[in-house]
Amino acid sequence: MKTITCNACGHINKEGTMICGSCGKPLDSISGEDKNTLLNMRYDGTAVRSKTRNRSIIDKIWNFFSSIKIGVTLIVLALISSAVGTILPQEMYIPQNVDAFTHYRDEYGLFGQIYYQLGFHNLYSSWWYMILIALIGISIFIVSIDRGVPLYKALTNQNPKRHTGFLKRQKLYSESETYDEDEKEQLLFNLKKHRYNIFEKDGHLLAEKGRFARWGPYVNHLGLIIFLLGTLFRFVPFMYVDDFVWVREGETVVIPSTSQEYYVENKKFIIENYGEDEAEVFAEAIQNQEGPIAKHFETQAVIYKDQSTNIVGEEPDLNQIKEGSIIVNKPLKFDGFSLYQSSYQTNEFKSMSFKLHETSDENEDAIAEFKIDLDNPENNFTFDNGYRIELDQFYPDYYLDEGQPKSQSNYPRNPGFVFFVYPPNEEEPEVSFAAIGKNIDPTNDNDYKIGLTDFEVRNASGLSLKKDYTLPILGLGAFIFMIGVIQGMYWQHRRIWFHPTSKGIIVAGHTNKNWFGFKNEVDKIFTGTSLQAIKDLEEDSKEDRSQS
Repeated sequence: MKTITCNACGHINKEGTMICGSCGKPLDSISGEDKNTLLNMRYDGTAVRSKTRNRSIIDKIWNFFSSIKIGVTLIVLALISSAVGTILPQEMYIPQNVDAFTHYRDEYGLFGQIYYQLGFHNLYSSWWYMILIALIGISIFIVSIDRGVPLYKALTNQNPKRHTGFLKRQKLYSESETYDEDEKEQLLFNLKKHRYNIFEKDGHLLAEKGRFARWGPYVNHLGLIIFLLGTLFRFVPFMYVDDFVWVREGETVVIPSTSQEYYVENKKFIIENYGEDEAEVFAEAIQNQEGPIAKHFETQAVIYKDQSTNIVGEEPDLNQIKEGSIIVNKPLKFDGFSLYQSSYQTNEFKSMSFKLHETSDENEDAIAEFKIDLDNPENNFTFDNGYRIELDQFYPDYYLDEGQPKSQSNYPRNPGFVFFVYPPNEEEPEVSFAAIGKNIDPTNDNDYKIGLTDFEVRNASGLSLKKDYTLPILGLGAFIFMIGVIQGMYWQHRRIWFHPTSKGIIVAGHTNKNWFGFKNEVDKIFTGTSLQAIKDLEEDSKEDRSQS
């Protein structure tokens, strides 16, 4: 790497340095800057790696990610992608028993098909979205290192004794011909009164305060990196779980996303609706709801943990670990998980009983009777009189789509059945469709009908499973980010150099923002002294140009 030797103090500076790191003399012979322009004090002239090195492939990659434009572009892309991801429902919100590609194509046409193929249906866990978030984090990290290291070196190696060329090219500047020990003591008193830290070398003074304000953007970057790590951790099953399970009364089911380690039993589901006297207040809501409105509902549940050795085919050995009620906003917590009362289904069908009778029999006397367990429906029923019935199709929650029966879900809320009826010694079956209030004969000339005789219902409880170890990480990131915002917004880094000369004293000042307030503060510091009022060289230069 090339170096630049300061001809005033002999200090060796790295390539790209604009101000000597020791005496502060502007290195104009190398930089080519106009000697009358104000100095760029962002990093006190310290060389920034991305601005000085672009030779190897590592330099090129580093410079790419250290570009503010690239970082902003990545953030804009992430925002646009997130916005597009809200146009159509995410995959988790579509019916569970349908093919995702078919659903988006049929429901939303060509746009839905493109939406699916680009991965927007499952945006926040898609590989390219995760890579985009990771690239943003890498960009923020490299920008912080690229700018933060030079800034640290500049702020920790400040020399109170500065070259006059450095002082004359500061925004605030003053020259005075009188300066003695009494005035120095008064200045020191005023500086301490305004909470300045004072450094002295060979009679030269540097008064500084608010240095920590310069680290505000980097504290922001740290908070953002922690926040982004928290969002990426949401794709780690150990850190984040968001799932859903239906459990019927009297049923014990495995809790999803727990590696079949935990089970939940619904001992009883309780629901209370608003009474007639209370319902008057909610008359309009009840009318819109077209049914009763729940006042309170809860699930009395038991949580079990499987103690078996996980051998294939081995029955689970369930050990009760917790029992309690799950109420809206009052979850049942266990081993880092929380089960929330999310929804419910009343009068869900548990089983249905049917009878087979002749179509021509007005009394509909049963030839055969059978019962279907809707949780585990049997496919074949054979009777002693030679009749046989085969369950060909089962639609737990059926609806008609252009005349064809389909199921909206896997839950038996509105069951529909397609039966094959085989009379004795017959090889060709009759086909019947049976459902609540329906018995359809596809050929209209069947000799037999299947009718519903009885059914059993039960309540089902919909429970949301949550586990989120990322919230503390996200909260910490947001908290640190806000500290950075406050740190950089409400404080300023202010520095004043006092340079004694044979003719008097030179005073120069610099701040990273709020020059008006800084200038007024310097005027107060000069109170009680004969020093010339400090001037704004930039404003004076503008006035001179306007007059000329």
